[in-house]
Amino acid sequence: MPSEPINAEPDRSGRTFPSTPDRNGRRRLLLQCAAGSLVPLWAGAASAQQSGNAITLPSISAPTEAPEKLPPPADGPSRRVGFAIVGLGHLTLERLMPAFGQSKHCKPVALVSGDRDKALKLARQHDIREDAVYDYRSFDRIAQNPEIEVVYIVLPNSMHAEYTVRAARAGKHVLCEKPMAMSASECQQMIDACRTAGRKLMVAYRSQYEPMNRAIRKMVVDKQLGTLKEFISTNSQNQGDPNQWRLKKALAGGGALPDIGLYCLNAARFLSGEEPTEVMAWTDSTPGDVRFREVEENVHFMLRFPSGFRATCHASYGAHKSQMLRLMGSDGWAELDPGYAYEGNRMRYARKEGDRVVTSEPSIPQKDQFALEMDHMAECVRTDRTPHTPGEEGLQDQRIMEAIYASARANGKAMALAQPSSPLRGPEPTSNG
Repeated sequence: MPSEPINAEPDRSGRTFPSTPDRNGRRRLLLQCAAGSLVPLWAGAASAQQSGNAITLPSISAPTEAPEKLPPPADGPSRRVGFAIVGLGHLTLERLMPAFGQSKHCKPVALVSGDRDKALKLARQHDIREDAVYDYRSFDRIAQNPEIEVVYIVLPNSMHAEYTVRAARAGKHVLCEKPMAMSASECQQMIDACRTAGRKLMVAYRSQYEPMNRAIRKMVVDKQLGTLKEFISTNSQNQGDPNQWRLKKALAGGGALPDIGLYCLNAARFLSGEEPTEVMAWTDSTPGDVRFREVEENVHFMLRFPSGFRATCHASYGAHKSQMLRLMGSDGWAELDPGYAYEGNRMRYARKEGDRVVTSEPSIPQKDQFALEMDHMAECVRTDRTPHTPGEEGLQDQRIMEAIYASARANGKAMALAQPSSPLRGPEPTSNG
């Protein structure tokens, strides 16, 4: 917007700007530029429009420029879905709480932690009432807090089932971190508890809401890669403190597989749209490494799918961070490298275009994956929809992981997998989260 008086020149409609408008004239001109109900003189008949909460503005760029888009509308504070965050570790402090600032439909209204001092500090940072800070013994009191609509469980894996069931009994919807639980029976218990209570259950598969993963899935649906042939993926990170809960079998259920190998497994299923019929797997650990006295350091597994499509996956707790996936088809390939990162994922694909094979790196804006998944949960609560990644999705991964461990114990023996008898995912998330 110009900050200086505009010289007298006719616009396209033939009207003339004042050459030296007085103070009131300049104020009127600024209002005309800013207000959606007034028409800027240089915009002809175009004006800002508002439909519901969505606002559009007239373009100020030449036709040669890419159009600028306003972000999707956000809910006001009173309309946002209230979340209680259970567990205040690294993921909550480093990712989830900042994600509320990017969210369009959610707000934090309660915290649950065994460390009250830490919880009160965090509550003050996010304007959460002190009486909405609970510990694990007082957790069931959330039933008396109507501000809490969704409970987000960010606890060690061994605690997911218990707190999902308790949250459902308290009348709250549940968003649970992955892996869903320690066993398929626990997963089913969580599903049954939420169904009995009439509450929604969603598993936090953030990658299924991430824009680049969704772009590859759309390429598959649109047959842009042809017939799918192979999926390869690795997800590794070098663990440090041997006393952390992720390296304790009683708390984590396993090592690299349920924590980071699960990303490879879920991506193979989600991106292909198929469910595996057979798995072969191997696990190993570096001898003498105190970090892996209870859980596996490395896991390798291969999946066979009904169409002949196959997946080869690897995860490690002892290798430098590497996160990549490549999906190969008869007519092209698509990859993410990094592929499972919180931010900075990079997508490339190659296909024949005319007489050449062209490798492209599309420009896809980064979005906060945690804000996207929380907003999807909020939309499902408000519109009474099944989440895209409900409990059934987590249960299927758990069943396959149990078969992976069984195969590894049998030194790579092929284990048959039953095909699901009903859909595992709910409707697709909306484009804006």
